Amino acid sequence: MPGSAHPPYNRAMHIGIDCRLPTYRMAGISQYTIYLIAALSRLAGDERYTIFHSRKETLSFVPDDTRFSRSDLWTPCHHQLERQTLTVELARHRLDVLHSPDFIPPAGGARRRIITVHDLTFLLYPEFLTAESRRYYADQIRWAVATADHISADSEATRRDLIALLGVPPAKVTTIHLAANPVFTADYPAVAVTAMAAELGLGRGFILAVGTLEPRKNLPLLLRAYHRLRREAGVVAPLVLVGGRGWMDDEVFRTIDALGLGDHVRHLSGITDEQLAHLYRAAGVLAFPSHYEGFGLPALEALHAGCPVVASDRGSLPEVVGDAGLLLTPDDLDAWCDALRRVLTDAELGRPAAARAGPQQAAVQLGKTAEATLALYRPA
Repeated sequence: MPGSAHPPYNRAMHIGIDCRLPTYRMAGISQYTIYLIAALSRLAGDERYTIFHSRKETLSFVPDDTRFSRSDLWTPCHHQLERQTLTVELARHRLDVLHSPDFIPPAGGARRRIITVHDLTFLLYPEFLTAESRRYYADQIRWAVATADHISADSEATRRDLIALLGVPPAKVTTIHLAANPVFTADYPAVAVTAMAAELGLGRGFILAVGTLEPRKNLPLLLRAYHRLRREAGVVAPLVLVGGRGWMDDEVFRTIDALGLGDHVRHLSGITDEQLAHLYRAAGVLAFPSHYEGFGLPALEALHAGCPVVASDRGSLPEVVGDAGLLLTPDDLDAWCDALRRVLTDAELGRPAAARAGPQQAAVQLGKTAEATLALYRPA
């Protein structure tokens, strides 16, 4: 566990958490940051926290806890001068620790800097990112992992990648598995699940895919598998894509048009966590054919809901899904067609089986994630 060569600035350790990203994109990293902040507030301790927001943010991600306060920053996310300008903005706060959940720390601004690295997509699959994103992450990641005092990795897969691809000393990286927001672990009456699905124009038993629409998610393969299931296996359930428009997502919509699936594929964006929790419980299967995931929260959320999961066997997904779902190579169309057909038609693989195995596999709780993260903040 990392320590500090110097005494802390403050009698009560002062921790800063960079929470600017939700203003720009409310996707997986943003949600992880927000849930983590809330979970830290439920832990006992003398630490005080400053939650750094974008000055443009109208919402507050500060818990109702006197140990937590908000400070607004002018520096925008992913700015080319971010390392330097953020350092200047943070100096007055005299932070003992700064946690940067979005990979890249500032050049200074705290006694110790901890970063979370969620995945190394930009090194392994640069073709899945925009040129701007590739430059931002790939140009800085070696500096970031060398500069950070310690690194939190979402999975053992990401930890191995950091060590193998970037030469990070093993002792400098701690795996801290993510956990689902408690809204996904709650119990929901069946009548409420049915009502929420109906409110969104859906019944039960549909094929669900969750995540920002972007190339890494491999949705064109899922669309081709779905087209064949309709044509050859008589599947009539709709395919529901839940997630915001991302980048380089034109192929998704071109594939829908080319296969004549416009009347059978629903794209839902702006869905609340509570609505999504109900959708997991109404779905017949979560299909997750991603080429690579640093963690894969939708798989964990679906397991909590007892939703069958068919996922790719890449990155961290085998860690998340384990034996509670089916794991396939992400480019085997025949295997995806067969697995989805079997899950939708075979009770031994469908929801009754998932209701038994899923919650057991998803036993990680958000409090454990927060406790492990707080242990990184505290000097050894």
